[in-house]
Amino acid sequence: MKAKHIRSQFLDFFESKKHKIVPSAPLVIKDDPTLMFTNAGMNQFKEYFLGNKTAQSPRVADTQKCLRVSGKHNDLEEVGKDTYHHTLFEMLGNWSFGDYFKQEAIAYAWEFLVDVMKIDKDSLYVTVFEGDDKEGLATDAEAIEFWKAHIAPERILMGSKADNFWEMGDQGPCGPCSEIHVDIRTDADKAKVSGASLVNMDHPQVVEVWNLVFIEFNRKANGSLEKLPQQHVDTGMGFERLCMVVQGVQSNYDTDVFTPLIREIETRTSSVYGQNEELDIAIRVIADHVRAVSFSIADGQLPANNGAGYVIRRILRRAIRYGYTFLDQKEPFIYALVDTLISQMGAAFPELKVQQNLIQNVIKEEEQSFLRTLAQGLLMLQQLIDSNKGKELSGAKAFELYDTFGFPLDLTALILSEQNMSLDEASFAKEMKLQKDRSRAAAQVETEDWIEIRTDDEQEFVGYDVLKTPVRIVRYRKVTAKNDSLYQLVFNLTPFYPEGGGQVGDKGYLEAPNGNVTYITDTRRENNLIVHLANQLPADVDTTFTAVVDTQKRAATASNHTATHLLHQALRTVLGEHVTQKGSMVCSGYLRFDFAHFAKLTPDQLNEVEAFVNARIQEQIELEENRNTPYQEAIANGAMALFGEKYGDTVRTIRFGESIELCGGTHVSNTAAIWHFTITAEMAVASGIRRIEAVTADEAKKRVHAQAAVVDKLKNQLKNPKDLVAAIQSLQDENSKLKKELEQLNKTMVQQLIAELTNAIAVENEISYLFQEVNLEPAGIKDTLFKLGQKTDNLVAVLGSAKNGKPILSCYVSKELAEKGTIQANRIIKEIGIHIQGGGGGQPFFATAGGKNPNGIENALAAAKELVFG
Repeated sequence: MKAKHIRSQFLDFFESKKHKIVPSAPLVIKDDPTLMFTNAGMNQFKEYFLGNKTAQSPRVADTQKCLRVSGKHNDLEEVGKDTYHHTLFEMLGNWSFGDYFKQEAIAYAWEFLVDVMKIDKDSLYVTVFEGDDKEGLATDAEAIEFWKAHIAPERILMGSKADNFWEMGDQGPCGPCSEIHVDIRTDADKAKVSGASLVNMDHPQVVEVWNLVFIEFNRKANGSLEKLPQQHVDTGMGFERLCMVVQGVQSNYDTDVFTPLIREIETRTSSVYGQNEELDIAIRVIADHVRAVSFSIADGQLPANNGAGYVIRRILRRAIRYGYTFLDQKEPFIYALVDTLISQMGAAFPELKVQQNLIQNVIKEEEQSFLRTLAQGLLMLQQLIDSNKGKELSGAKAFELYDTFGFPLDLTALILSEQNMSLDEASFAKEMKLQKDRSRAAAQVETEDWIEIRTDDEQEFVGYDVLKTPVRIVRYRKVTAKNDSLYQLVFNLTPFYPEGGGQVGDKGYLEAPNGNVTYITDTRRENNLIVHLANQLPADVDTTFTAVVDTQKRAATASNHTATHLLHQALRTVLGEHVTQKGSMVCSGYLRFDFAHFAKLTPDQLNEVEAFVNARIQEQIELEENRNTPYQEAIANGAMALFGEKYGDTVRTIRFGESIELCGGTHVSNTAAIWHFTITAEMAVASGIRRIEAVTADEAKKRVHAQAAVVDKLKNQLKNPKDLVAAIQSLQDENSKLKKELEQLNKTMVQQLIAELTNAIAVENEISYLFQEVNLEPAGIKDTLFKLGQKTDNLVAVLGSAKNGKPILSCYVSKELAEKGTIQANRIIKEIGIHIQGGGGGQPFFATAGGKNPNGIENALAAAKELVFG
């Protein structure tokens, strides 16, 4: 049975059981600060379990894309080394929100696996919660009885709290769970060793396939459990593992979930899967990781240097590194696997098809960049390893790789571990700190000599008239900066506009007669040469190429450039003729305009400026261009010249109605092409210099649509009031009133609490002390401690709070005690902070610590008393 049929049969089965089939939630989490990515099927239903929202359908089922790169068995560096763990995986699940419970969940699972999937019942084992005396939880006898209706008693195994009691986190809904395991070993192996003894023992052929969670408790902040008003079912079954079992293979990677990708990798890398473990691991890593990265990009998370983006970059770079090292891939190829992935999964997850171009372009760009890093970094690292005298590489040497070549620390550590070496991470951290503390030195650039191919007296720019034209390379040279090499190309003529006058340089490509493409990543002017930047040199530099400018970017940039001229005119009209341009930046996405003015623009002034520009757009003014006007004649005709700019004897003037400027940039032929002008920001950049940022054309359209959506959302939230502004003002007034009332109530409560705490202060060895948990915010705790200190001599007080689930400990020591040096608040906090899995600091008389474990507050307070009195 093919994977797509297994998936559809699961959904069809639960639809027949009156479950609503819902789509997978996005892989990237947007509204849950505890998660970067969806890592379980239940993530999108947390609000139901937490009681924050009532489910519209009491029964649902889906297949959820999940991503895990940490935790038990899911460390990124381990994925690919076995055959059954992944970064990205599908989780098939069914849920009941206050509807059915254990009996039905067990019956449904059994029916689907045995009757629908035709899995041999004699290969199955189930585990149930054995109970926990410390928690006061009994054995899940109900589950045992329900399972006996389906499976032999000897196949019902007891599981510990670690394996068979599921918890959402330190607090929240939880409950016992029942796992279904399958033994896919051969009959001979089964005869030798009982499958029961291998359950939950990390055996690759005796694996958990489905987990049925029976949510019936709530974990409170103090660690105790209470019964929930409703009972829920949350199940999760690994799709890839289910396919392995149903398809009768011994590895997830042998299923048709992965085999098409593996075959494609074999083809593109001239390798064979299944003959060499080192190569097999590399192929598994790439097959797994291209899935994770593609789904993440499709859901909006691009590779980046921090946060969730860093996780995606790290996954992709690991795949690139394995391809480079073990499959000898020195050119991008992972992006090409996306076609195969989409042919497999595009029907079930259509977002892959919609975002295919984006996915492939992003991956290819990341590959190109990181391959350059790898080629040089790996070579240098191996040299360091070969010359190293011990089994530990110094952090300073690893930092040199990181700092100079951008070689990732985790890859250095991985490569060292593969060669039975370790890394001195402490000294690496020290080097990192030193680098952050000192100012960065100017980047060193190594520029090779120009290589002349042919002589050409003068390069011609033809980009005002054409965006595609035949060209020949006149000269080229290689430039290296921070170990990143690129080529500078000069053509006999060019349609590419070079960066200048605030406008960014054009991008595009060169196409050779045989169809090979060299991408132009930027265009600059250097010593009166128009220099084109490319990451690689064309194979045949002597041929005639077709130079093609990116027309979409050029059009958007031209729109923004014309808008800066109209903006300049508007500012001088609205604010006065003292306004002069002091800088600009014009690109395809937005424009930035710096100008001389003495004060922040008022909202009315901004509105007037915006309206002025849009009026010029509506007038559909034609461009009047003069390319070879004598400079003085242009000035006499009213053209504005920018201070500090160098002009020749003849200049180019750009006129739109009353706006006329000296300008060499690209512009629209008619102001109507700008469509609309919207100011997005106004700010100060220096004394007497203001900056306006704005968007036009498509970007302005997007902004208009977004603002309309916000207004619609606000109207819906406020029940469609007749006057939206008045409704919001009323809401703000009410909120302000409630805040004042709450502040007064809090003051009253704090006063009452201080009185209670004062009475709770005890005395021992002439030291007044108080160690107690309270329900206050950090600011309230500090205020309370200092007020207690004002009333009590020789006081040592530690207050702990877990308000809003955020544990905090604060310590106060009277000045006279702190000065003696024997009892100091910062020392106490340092010692007891570990109990809440946190840390902090402060001064001898007051210190505070935050943490992650609210259940540790009681132990922390006890430890504080022990520190003071021994």
